[in-house]
Amino acid sequence: MEIPDELKYTKDHEWIRQENGDATVGITDFAQGELGDIVFIEIETEGETLDKDEVYGTIEAVKTVSDLFMPVAGEVTTVNPKLADTPDIVNKDPYGDGWMIKIKMSDPGQFDELLTAEQYRELIET
Repeated sequence: MEIPDELKYTKDHEWIRQENGDATVGITDFAQGELGDIVFIEIETEGETLDKDEVYGTIEAVKTVSDLFMPVAGEVTTVNPKLADTPDIVNKDPYGDGWMIKIKMSDPGQFDELLTAEQYRELIET
Protein backbone atom coordinates (compact mmCIF):
# COMPACT_ATOMS: atom_id res chain seq x y z
CA MET A 1 0.00 0.00 0.00
CA GLU A 2 1.36 3.37 -1.01
CA ILE A 3 1.49 6.34 1.42
CA PRO A 4 3.60 9.14 -0.13
CA ASP A 5 5.63 11.05 2.47
CA GLU A 6 5.15 14.45 0.81
CA LEU A 7 1.37 14.47 1.33
CA LYS A 8 -0.76 15.19 4.40
CA TYR A 9 -3.68 12.95 5.43
CA THR A 10 -6.97 12.96 7.33
CA LYS A 11 -8.58 10.37 9.60
CA ASP A 12 -11.27 10.11 6.89
CA HIS A 13 -8.64 8.74 4.45
CA GLU A 14 -8.26 11.81 2.27
CA TRP A 15 -4.87 13.08 1.13
CA ILE A 16 -3.93 16.67 0.32
CA ARG A 17 -1.01 18.19 -1.58
CA GLN A 18 -0.34 21.91 -1.05
CA GLU A 19 0.66 24.02 -4.05
CA ASN A 20 1.10 27.79 -3.47
CA GLY A 21 -2.00 28.34 -1.30
CA ASP A 22 -4.01 25.97 -3.43
CA ALA A 23 -4.32 22.25 -2.81
CA THR A 24 -5.22 19.03 -4.57
CA VAL A 25 -7.33 16.49 -2.68
CA GLY A 26 -8.04 12.81 -3.22
CA ILE A 27 -8.63 9.58 -1.34
CA THR A 28 -5.81 7.35 -0.17
CA ASP A 29 -4.70 4.04 -1.59
CA PHE A 30 -5.98 2.43 1.62
CA ALA A 31 -9.43 4.00 1.11
CA GLN A 32 -9.79 2.90 -2.51
CA GLY A 33 -8.73 -0.60 -1.49
CA GLU A 34 -11.34 -0.73 1.28
CA LEU A 35 -14.06 0.60 -1.04
CA GLY A 36 -13.33 -1.85 -3.84
CA ASP A 37 -14.32 -1.16 -7.45
CA ILE A 38 -15.40 2.48 -7.72
CA VAL A 39 -18.30 2.94 -10.13
CA PHE A 40 -19.49 6.54 -9.63
CA ILE A 41 -18.28 9.78 -8.09
CA GLU A 42 -20.60 12.74 -7.51
CA ILE A 43 -19.09 16.15 -6.74
CA GLU A 44 -21.41 19.11 -7.23
CA THR A 45 -19.63 21.64 -5.01
CA GLU A 46 -17.43 23.34 -7.61
CA GLY A 47 -17.39 27.08 -6.89
CA GLU A 48 -18.59 26.60 -3.31
CA THR A 49 -16.64 27.50 -0.17
CA LEU A 50 -16.82 24.76 2.44
CA ASP A 51 -15.57 24.36 5.99
CA LYS A 52 -13.11 21.72 7.11
CA ASP A 53 -14.83 18.31 7.50
CA GLU A 54 -17.84 19.36 5.38
CA VAL A 55 -18.98 16.88 2.73
CA TYR A 56 -17.90 17.91 -0.76
CA GLY A 57 -19.17 14.85 -2.63
CA THR A 58 -19.82 11.13 -2.57
CA ILE A 59 -18.03 8.10 -3.94
CA GLU A 60 -19.90 4.95 -4.88
CA ALA A 61 -18.35 1.52 -5.04
CA VAL A 62 -19.99 -1.78 -5.89
CA LYS A 63 -20.78 -2.43 -2.20
CA THR A 64 -21.18 1.00 -0.60
CA VAL A 65 -21.53 4.77 -0.90
CA SER A 66 -19.22 7.02 1.15
CA ASP A 67 -19.05 10.75 1.76
CA LEU A 68 -15.98 12.75 0.78
CA PHE A 69 -14.85 15.29 3.40
CA MET A 70 -12.92 18.55 3.04
CA PRO A 71 -9.51 18.17 4.71
CA VAL A 72 -9.25 21.97 5.10
CA ALA A 73 -11.62 24.89 4.61
CA GLY A 74 -11.65 26.44 1.17
CA GLU A 75 -13.28 27.02 -2.18
CA VAL A 76 -13.64 24.05 -4.53
CA THR A 77 -12.12 25.51 -7.70
CA THR A 78 -11.87 22.42 -9.90
CA VAL A 79 -13.36 18.93 -10.03
CA ASN A 80 -11.29 16.30 -11.83
CA PRO A 81 -13.01 15.99 -15.24
CA LYS A 82 -11.78 12.40 -15.68
CA LEU A 83 -13.96 11.16 -12.81
CA ALA A 84 -17.22 11.47 -14.76
CA ASP A 85 -16.30 8.94 -17.46
CA THR A 86 -13.65 6.87 -15.67
CA PRO A 87 -14.31 6.79 -11.90
CA ASP A 88 -12.20 3.63 -11.63
CA ILE A 89 -9.13 5.80 -12.26
CA VAL A 90 -9.19 6.33 -8.48
CA ASN A 91 -8.59 2.58 -8.01
CA LYS A 92 -5.70 2.62 -10.49
CA ASP A 93 -3.96 5.89 -9.56
CA PRO A 94 -5.34 7.45 -6.33
CA TYR A 95 -2.39 9.87 -5.90
CA GLY A 96 -2.07 10.86 -9.55
CA ASP A 97 -4.78 10.99 -12.21
CA GLY A 98 -7.39 9.86 -9.65
CA TRP A 99 -7.39 13.12 -7.66
CA MET A 100 -10.84 14.47 -6.71
CA ILE A 101 -10.78 18.27 -6.36
CA LYS A 102 -8.56 21.34 -6.31
CA ILE A 103 -9.25 23.95 -3.64
CA LYS A 104 -8.16 27.45 -2.72
CA MET A 105 -7.49 27.14 1.00
CA SER A 106 -9.19 29.67 3.31
CA ASP A 107 -6.81 28.95 6.18
CA PRO A 108 -3.49 27.41 5.04
CA GLY A 109 -2.64 26.89 8.73
CA GLN A 110 -5.12 23.99 8.78
CA PHE A 111 -2.80 22.11 6.41
CA ASP A 112 -0.14 21.90 9.12
CA GLU A 113 -2.66 20.31 11.53
CA LEU A 114 -3.22 17.28 9.28
CA LEU A 115 -1.58 13.88 9.70
CA THR A 116 1.89 13.16 8.37
CA ALA A 117 2.47 9.99 6.35
CA GLU A 118 3.90 8.33 9.46
CA GLN A 119 0.89 9.30 11.59
CA TYR A 120 -1.48 8.05 8.86
CA ARG A 121 0.38 4.71 8.68
CA GLU A 122 -0.08 4.33 12.45
CA LEU A 123 -3.79 5.13 12.11
CA ILE A 124 -4.51 2.44 9.53
CA GLU A 125 -2.30 -0.18 11.16
CA THR A 126 -4.21 -0.11 14.46
